[in-house]
Amino acid sequence: MRYQTWSYRFAEQVMNSKLDLKREIEDTIREIELPRQAFSRPALNKEIERRLVGRGWSGQPKVMEEEIEARLDFQKDRIGVEVAFSHSSFIGIDLLKFQTMSYSGLDRIDVGVYVVVTSEFLNKLIRQYKQKWSGSLTFEKVTKYLPLFRSAIQVPIYVIGLDEA
Repeated sequence: MRYQTWSYRFAEQVMNSKLDLKREIEDTIREIELPRQAFSRPALNKEIERRLVGRGWSGQPKVMEEEIEARLDFQKDRIGVEVAFSHSSFIGIDLLKFQTMSYSGLDRIDVGVYVVVTSEFLNKLIRQYKQKWSGSLTFEKVTKYLPLFRSAIQVPIYVIGLDEA
């Protein structure tokens, strides 16, 4: 699968300092092979999970140890990954998870990786493949809105937009 990337607050430089892990994430995405008719949100999430956990990533780590049930999708060696195929209204919650794990006395990640779909791929999934992806967060929306949150979101975030191969 193809993808494009965007770096917020020097995230790409942080990722390059952990080049093996950056390659694990990018290889995971490149290796995805699902029939386009099977590109449902759960199927794509499951495929990414299978590949990252198979490479030693922790699945569903808690953001905080307290009663709050917020979780990231994956974590390994101070990199947190959130796969965001849900409704675009969850952008704030997702970004706050990264921020919380980076600051707030937790200091568990140095960079967040935010995996979303591109607008073009989203439209193709909906129109051509008849998948239920309406309202999903897109790469373009994240790259537009994230700089507006710069006073609140200070952790570097590496945004990956999935596109069709």
